[in-house]
Amino acid sequence: MVNRIFFLITVIGIPLSVAGNLLHWPSVIMFGVFCLTIIALAGYMGRATESLAIVAGPRIGGLLNATFGNAVELIISIFALKEGLVEVVLASLTGSVLGNLLLVAGLSFFVGGLKFKRQEFNVFDARHNSGLLMFSIIVAFVIPEVFSQQMNDGEKLTLSIGISLILILLYLAALFFKLVTHRGVYQHKEESNDVHEEPEWSAKKALIILLLATAAVAYVSESLVHTFEAVGEQFGWSELFIGVIIVAIVGNAAEHASAIIMAYKNKMDIAVEIAVGSTLQIAMFVAPVLVLISLMFEVNMPLVFTLPELIAMVSAVLVTIAISNDGETNWFEGATLLAAYVIMGIGFYLL
Repeated sequence: MVNRIFFLITVIGIPLSVAGNLLHWPSVIMFGVFCLTIIALAGYMGRATESLAIVAGPRIGGLLNATFGNAVELIISIFALKEGLVEVVLASLTGSVLGNLLLVAGLSFFVGGLKFKRQEFNVFDARHNSGLLMFSIIVAFVIPEVFSQQMNDGEKLTLSIGISLILILLYLAALFFKLVTHRGVYQHKEESNDVHEEPEWSAKKALIILLLATAAVAYVSESLVHTFEAVGEQFGWSELFIGVIIVAIVGNAAEHASAIIMAYKNKMDIAVEIAVGSTLQIAMFVAPVLVLISLMFEVNMPLVFTLPELIAMVSAVLVTIAISNDGETNWFEGATLLAAYVIMGIGFYLL
């Protein structure tokens, strides 16, 4: 049923997006069309990566899902940087961290917990990810804010470039650690099950759909960025709220759905890898890459967040670590994460 709805939205949404651009339809209407179209396309990207991931195991499967899920947001952010909307991009990165750790993980734990009283996942991966979360958010994001108080714009950018390069190198090292040198060392029982699952699409079909959906998302995302200013004025939304809530939810729609479905199937290793792995990818790869890409545009983006953004991200990290470090979860822990997300969402709306 959901797949049929996504098909209809895609078939109608893409022609409407093209027509709206050519005929200059009202921005507020097109904003809704663009968002729904991107969410539907993200659904196809999620199904394609899930098909590719079935034979690859939960770690690589989660990584694939997070990577192509974040590709949507990366594309939106690049076009936003091109338009000089640095605050929207930084806010969307904040929103991705909050969305993945609190909304995606929270919904996954909650929905899975309604079906299963107690769900387990790899505790060694959870503890490994906790250390990386502490480093990438609390160290790499807070340090630039603290030091930038005594710096001019050029020095802020230089510091951000240095931190970005370190983050990218450490992220690649983390992948090498999990997928090569220590692959299978901390194996969880879910990963060792020999249950054979048939992919929805063949590898070739999944790759073709993935490439076409990504190209379509790139086109629609560029159009979406041009509606931000008009929509903000119409509804009284700040750039901060648009970035933290709207762009983050639209950009991460694919992994939101995939993580919840995996949790409902009791495949918690994949669900947690999507939620937490996607956060790490945003913090340690996407954000640094955007800093480097911004050097090609007129307005550069230092890795310096506002105080509310930093406090919200640090709080999300600490709550997630406290809940997930034991390697098991239930619906109430999911509800706790969701409550934290709603509280922060209200705060950003009122700012």
